[in-house]
Amino acid sequence: MIKLEELYSEVPPTKLRNINERFRPAHTSPFWLWVADRFFYGMLENRFHAFRYKGYEKFYKKDPNIPIILFAPHSNWWDGIVGYNICNRIFKKEIRLMVEELNRFPLLRRGGAFNVNKKSPQASMQALKYSVDELGDTNNIVYIFPQGIIKPPNYRPIELQTGMTYIAEKAAKKYGKVALMPVAVNYLFLRDNRPEVFVEFGDIIELTSDKPDRKEYTHFLGKTLQDLCDKQFDDISHARFEGYLTLFQKKLKWYRRIEQRLKKIDMNKGSGV
Repeated sequence: MIKLEELYSEVPPTKLRNINERFRPAHTSPFWLWVADRFFYGMLENRFHAFRYKGYEKFYKKDPNIPIILFAPHSNWWDGIVGYNICNRIFKKEIRLMVEELNRFPLLRRGGAFNVNKKSPQASMQALKYSVDELGDTNNIVYIFPQGIIKPPNYRPIELQTGMTYIAEKAAKKYGKVALMPVAVNYLFLRDNRPEVFVEFGDIIELTSDKPDRKEYTHFLGKTLQDLCDKQFDDISHARFEGYLTLFQKKLKWYRRIEQRLKKIDMNKGSGV
């Protein structure tokens, strides 16, 4: 049994295990994308009461020929499944997602995942260069967890590693411009017995071929993501839900439907019998 204090390690799994893994790119096909779409969507429907999102229209305000990176915090196992459904169900694009220890889940390649080895900066370089190449196809969205490691929910400050800035910088140089969109994700219990997924998309940031200071730009992106996550959390904690659309919402269980009916009965008026 894992102890609570051991849930979050500062050392990436591939570095901790010190095992070299051969790089494996994403390997999608229409059939496997059809399977992944239904499988990953079904997983969310089975575990969550609803999936709600806002700000998606910002995605369509950019030039469709500009490649885009979506970046989000990483706090739990569901983040990759949420990212897949964001790209596939909301934006109708293929995801390209870095996954450590992909050898444990090789079928994820069929959905758009590719592996990254974080033993050293040199070991991870192949995954970074592959990300740049995949951005050249505007049917792809590169979805990144730029903290580089799983952090506790609502961990602060949000500090990013420089890998995403490297990808953005090289993509901007190669394609003339690249767009980056922060994504805030929360998993919350509201008035149902199952949690809901809340996603908010931030304003798009465009990077041109001008080379930024990598550390300063990484700090800027981290601050932008943190501000969006804090805003979303503050809105939800004050019941400000305006603007959220619903990807799915489960029907109430039979006992919840009975509960709702009972709430409508005015006990002071009597039964009428």
